[in-house]
Amino acid sequence: MPIPEFILALRAKVGSDPLWLSGVTAVVHRDDEVLLVRRADTGEWTPVTGIIDPAEQPADAAVREVWEEAAVHAVPERLALVGVSEPVLYANGDRAQYLDLSFRLRWVSGEPHPADGENTEARWFPRDRLPPIPATMLPRLTAALDDASTTRFLAGDTLVTPG
Repeated sequence: MPIPEFILALRAKVGSDPLWLSGVTAVVHRDDEVLLVRRADTGEWTPVTGIIDPAEQPADAAVREVWEEAAVHAVPERLALVGVSEPVLYANGDRAQYLDLSFRLRWVSGEPHPADGENTEARWFPRDRLPPIPATMLPRLTAALDDASTTRFLAGDTLVTPG
């Protein structure tokens, strides 16, 4: 996975100490289908994910990541879920944890394909026939694919709908 330049600059200063980073999960839907990518690093099917660049609006980051990773144009419809990842330990010893902002996006154009080397596949799946998905991604998909208009959040492992 390509490491953004600003993170390389931070790593030059802090080494492998934990970084608190902001990220997005982009759940793109087209009619009754959802876009998933097969990650090159783990082989798992997930929605598109990525790190928010400095000064970048989170919704813009979601749109950018979908274009960069899957060559699909999509527009954000709503912020679906706010949560925090478990701490991550990378193979090189770097540590990080992510504030994740999960967005629901609507497909506009483009047929998915792995566009930047971060994924080995990109394709549409019917919502009722998804491949195995990592447990950490299930609340993100659930929150984004339902028709609720409120943003959900995670409290521990519990998906909470305000109101």
